[in-house]
Amino acid sequence: MFTVDIIVKYTAIPLSIQKKSAEDAEAVYSHILEVLRGGTPQILEFTCDKMTEKKLAILSSEISAVQISDKLGGNAAGRTPGFVGLTAE
Repeated sequence: MFTVDIIVKYTAIPLSIQKKSAEDAEAVYSHILEVLRGGTPQILEFTCDKMTEKKLAILSSEISAVQISDKLGGNAAGRTPGFVGLTAE
């Protein structure tokens, strides 16, 4: 199972959808990047493969980041989930 995490502006918790294959997760990721590069705000709609009743709609202008992670067992392949925040001193 692959998780696509979408960080929305002014929201501390990422919105997530899960896809069964790496190809499906990459397609969602690529679609989001394509819309973000386009510059015109759009409503993006997604469904989750794990919880089929889960639907997600996001206004593209509110997205600040997106990431894909591979869920193996209950562990994210030895990595902690989320984004890395670095600050310069």
